[in-house]
Amino acid sequence: MLKNITLSADKELIEKARQKAQNNRTTLNATFRQWLRQYVTVHQNDKDYENLMNSLKYAQPGKKFTRDELNER
Repeated sequence: MLKNITLSADKELIEKARQKAQNNRTTLNATFRQWLRQYVTVHQNDKDYENLMNSLKYAQPGKKFTRDELNER
């Protein structure tokens, strides 16, 4: 279910944003919804990465590899 919100911004800025959205064959509303979705998931992506790294802490190389060893094929 979509819920309406009211935002305030400079009139010229809104017109430029609408024009840019139109050039991208979308609407300012759709662009804002996409931005909002990304905005709330950024922190979650960071948490997912941290959780992955924590789950892999048990894996250790056992030694430091030399440059030659790293470049061997």
